[in-house]
Amino acid sequence: MAFELYKLPYDENALAPYISEKTLQFHYGKHHAGYVNTLNDLIKGTNLETHTLEEIILATEKYPSQQTIYNNASQVWNHTFYWQSLSPNGGGDIPEGDFKDAVIRDFGSVDNLKTELKKAATTQFGSGWAWLIVDDGHLKVINTPNAQSPLGKKRILLTIDVWEHAYYLDYQNRRPDYTQTVLDHLINWSFAIQNFYRI
Repeated sequence: MAFELYKLPYDENALAPYISEKTLQFHYGKHHAGYVNTLNDLIKGTNLETHTLEEIILATEKYPSQQTIYNNASQVWNHTFYWQSLSPNGGGDIPEGDFKDAVIRDFGSVDNLKTELKKAATTQFGSGWAWLIVDDGHLKVINTPNAQSPLGKKRILLTIDVWEHAYYLDYQNRRPDYTQTVLDHLINWSFAIQNFYRI
């Protein structure tokens, strides 16, 4: 069965003025949709056609001959996760509870966590992603290049897309400003909390 483009949980103009409707039209409507369409074309008539998206990613990531499939499948997954990591009502402080307690334990403060996420996002050379993950019972921030992710290796709580198409129409080459704006106004702590409790 062909994969379908994930339906955004908000309107394309809902993240404005921080991320514009025009960016969403291109990033979601062109780039994300393009990954979905290309993946469907690549797996049509193969044994991967009946696999889940996660299964395709894990089955192809180590094989150079299947990198095109891996890249498109992983980008479909990464973008779907990214849209959920944002919210029109995001940003601000983390609600009290076990997740915030873990943030304080592992980073010292919410501001320190934001600093680490911004650092991971802005120091990723070229295209890639910044991630908040659970690693051996502790929260950690990492970055990955291109289409790579910690999927299947670590529990993922949040991501920030730092491919240029995520921010260039609104911020040009100012990736730090884009990242700071996401952290201050759009990051979806509720989504992180859901993933924190998910086994």
